[in-house]
Amino acid sequence: MMEFNENRAGKPFQQSPFRLMFILPYRLWKAWLLRKQTRKILSALSEAQLRDIGLSCEDVQRYK
Repeated sequence: MMEFNENRAGKPFQQSPFRLMFILPYRLWKAWLLRKQTRKILSALSEAQLRDIGLSCEDVQRYK
């Protein structure tokens, strides 16, 4: 016969809507922060450096 502890799921709140209420805003904030950091780094590069990675100054200005 199985004991109660053996029959339980390992992570019962993994897909809980309450967990998602906290995870989704955090992920959106984290993605925004990474885009902001990328914009800052790309705007500091020269035109020649941007050309080396296949971008132009207009691409950096349009990056949101």
